[in-house]
Formats: sequence, C-alpha cells, structure tokens
Amino acid sequence: MSSKLLLGFSAVLATVSLGYLYFDSLVFLFNHWIGSDDYSHGMFVPLISLFLIWQSRHRIAAAGITGSWWGMAIVVTGLLLHLVGELATLYVLQHLSLWIVLVGLVIGAIGLKASRAIIFPLGYLLTSIPLPTFLYAGLSSQLQLWSSALGVGCLQLVGVTAFREGNVIDLGPVQLQVVEACSGIRYLLPLTSLALLCAYLFKDRMWKRVILVLSSIPISILVNGFRIGMIGVLVEWYGQGASEGFAHLFEGWVLFMASLGLLILEMWFLARIGSNGQTVSLQNRFTWLDPSPASFSASTSASTSLPSAYLFSVALLIPVAWASSFLGQRIEVPPDRALFVDFPMHIEGWTGTSLSLEQQYIDALRFDDYVLAEYRHDGSQPVTFYSAYYRSQRKGQSAHSPQSCLPGGGWEISSIKNFDFAPVSGMARQLHANRAVIEKGNQKQIVLYWFKQRERILTSEYLVKFYLFWDALLRARTDGALVRIASLVGPGETEEIVDQRMRQFVSVMQPELNRYVPD
Repeated sequence: MSSKLLLGFSAVLATVSLGYLYFDSLVFLFNHWIGSDDYSHGMFVPLISLFLIWQSRHRIAAAGITGSWWGMAIVVTGLLLHLVGELATLYVLQHLSLWIVLVGLVIGAIGLKASRAIIFPLGYLLTSIPLPTFLYAGLSSQLQLWSSALGVGCLQLVGVTAFREGNVIDLGPVQLQVVEACSGIRYLLPLTSLALLCAYLFKDRMWKRVILVLSSIPISILVNGFRIGMIGVLVEWYGQGASEGFAHLFEGWVLFMASLGLLILEMWFLARIGSNGQTVSLQNRFTWLDPSPASFSASTSASTSLPSAYLFSVALLIPVAWASSFLGQRIEVPPDRALFVDFPMHIEGWTGTSLSLEQQYIDALRFDDYVLAEYRHDGSQPVTFYSAYYRSQRKGQSAHSPQSCLPGGGWEISSIKNFDFAPVSGMARQLHANRAVIEKGNQKQIVLYWFKQRERILTSEYLVKFYLFWDALLRARTDGALVRIASLVGPGETEEIVDQRMRQFVSVMQPELNRYVPD
C-alpha cells in the first residue's frame, strides 16, 4: 500500500474512531457553538487553526517530519482523561481529552520538532472549549456586578438618576436587571480569542503581544458597562421597549465591533513604539503571510513512509472506541429511597408549606426528584428548604452549586465560607456546610448548602467530582443530592440568631433527609 493511500486510510480510521468515542462531547460542543452567543466564535476556531497549520507547512517541512513515540504516550494520556471525564461527569475533561489526543496524533505523525512550528494553532483550539459550568457561572455573576456598576456610573455621568442593588439598576419607575446574557461574558470570550489571534499575527516583541491579549479583558468589561448605561438612557427616554428586541441586539453587535476597533487602535499604537526611536507601521507588523520556502533551510531527513508511532496510535483508538460503548451502558445500583413528595410538612414543631419550581428551572437542573418547602417555628422568620436528588450523575446531569445562582434579582454575595455545625440533639454526626451571606439593599439572607454524595457530606465541587469518578469506578454508584437552606435576617435579629434557627431546623430535618437521600 502506498504512503498516500495509507495516510488517507489512517486519517479516515482516526476520524471515525474519534467521532464515535467523543460523540456526546462533540454534540455538546456544536450545541454550544450554535445555541450560545458566548461561544458562537467556537465554530470558526478549528477552521482558523487549520488555516494557520497550512500556512506553516514550509516551517513543518524545514523542521523535518520524523514522527515521535512521545505522540503515542500523549494519546494514551488523553484516552485516560476521557475515562476520568466520563466517570466524573465533566464535559470539559472530555473536550480536553480530545484535544490532547489530537495533539498526540500530530506529534506521532510529524515529531516534536515539527510540532513546535504549529504550537499556536494547536493551542488556539482550546479557545473553542466552553468553560466549566461552575467557573462560567462564577465569572458571569462577577461580570454582572461590574457591568451593573459601570452602567450606573455612565447613567449618572449623563445626569440620569440611577441606583444599583446587586445586578439590578433602579431607574425609579423602571428597574433593569443585568442578567447572565448581559454580563459581558459574550464579549469577553470572543474578544479574548480574537486578541490571541491578533497577538499571534502581530509580529512584534512579546511584551506588546501580552499587553494586547490582557487588554481584551478591561475593554470587554468597559464596553459592556457603557452598553448597559446606553440601554438605561434609551429606557429613560423611550420606555421599557428600548431594552428589548432588535435595539438590544443591534447595540451588542455595534459595540462588539467597537471593541475590535479598540484592539486595532491599540495594535497601531504598539506598532508605533519601535526600537532605537524608530517607528514601524502596523501593516509591516501584522501579516497573515508565511515566509517563502526559500527563507528556510532544507528539510532534514523526512521519511517517505508513515511513522510507526502514528500508525500504532491510530490502531489504539479502535479498541478504545469499541470499549467506550460498554462504559456508556454501565448499570448503576443506587439504594431504594422514599420520594420527596412524601417529605413531612410537620417536623417536631416546624410546619412547612410545599412550594414548586418553575418549569424552566426544572428543565435546566435535570434532577430526578426534588423538594422545596418553607418551614416556620413559633412565629419566627421562615426557613426555606430545598434539595435536589440525582439517581445517576452523568455528563450534563449533576448537582449544581448554588454559588452560581445566588447572585440575581438584586442579591449580591457579601461573604462565603465553610461552616461547621456543632453537634445538636437529633444530629447523628457533625455537619459541614458552605455558609453564604447575600444582601440586597437593607435586606440580608443567610444560605447554607452542602452536597450529600452517598455517605459523604461535601462542601467542595472538586471533591464531588472526584468521588463521582471514584464511586462510579469502584461502587457502580453516582447518586447524590444538593441540600440548601436559607433564611432572612429579620428586623432586630443578628446573624447568630439566624444561625441558631437554621441549626435547630437542620437537627430535625437531617434524620428525615436520610430516608430520601440514603447513604
């Protein structure tokens, strides 16, 4: 079989094997690229990387195509990460695994030296990968607050009376809530990806390129804050309709192009800063063109046959892809449990009122069972109790941290720390929880939450993922639940009083909860 025919056959084999092995991961990626404005740039990143690799073909040839067994070692590492991502229910590990396998195949085919010529195009693929949910939610929440503050500053600068409560801008008769879609993250992620590409093509000193990339962060935040302020002005002049529909979308696109213009202006300014007092035009610093083949030395001992390291790596993908089908069909055996619909509304002096979640939250959280109720005792402030149970926590269906959804509706997290319950009558063991204080104006609320994962009480999302992997591997179980309790700090109350109230509720609730979320 000729080398070209063998290359084509192995490429098809690798593509089919990777497509089968990472099918769920790729579907998740495409849905994010198509359905989310935050990652809409992702579909162009692979095409840009392929173009940059093609552009570097002369450098690859000059480096010498020799293949390397390091490539196979990297492929094995990527496949092991695939196993971890599958059992730990983390799509981001699946995406990283696919990237590592692709890098390993490239190194196996052309060698380490030639791969260094395309290190940026390969690394640039990472900008198409969505952030982990908890990291995205935390970043988005912080950007909402910064954008709200900047928006209020812009409004006050032009004489519009406006106040801020968390992510809510109060214009008097109208209140604007800076939701996740307006946080500015849909500017930050594409603009940072674009800044990285510009820095690569900007042939200048490294410190200038680093400044160019880092500047995309404040640019996106400032521009989004200005956009929110402009929306507030339009609402003040023309009413609530000015913040919706086409006008909102148009403002977003126009200001994104303005952000790009600021990046180009910055490159022009940096290009003017030359060495020894000389200035160089932006046109001479910024180029898509690859140097001509004549500018490179002759290729070093390139092999006419496909490297064995690459062929063995491709061959390895076939049994792994076949075995992955059994991994996805694994059977889990969670213990029997009572349904939350039967959770008692009267517990040792506490009287509860059952509540329900809106369908949009049920669809987003994807739990198997939940309880939401408000309990009162002796006329004190109510305690809101929520628990979501997951029979099997797999990719896209696992307990979400409340930290990502506590900010909203004007509420802002003022502090969050670990909290240990001292043993109270009725509690079988000491309980560890996360304690968050959230505020809105003069209101204050304390929220406690933890993850009950099999027999473990956990406060860290990282440990939750680790034990999901561990128990799925050794115990065929990934069931678990999130538990959240909240109570307002009432008039005349201190945080210590609320802590004691919640401690008393937990002492009577915890024994009941074990029937619904078993060890």
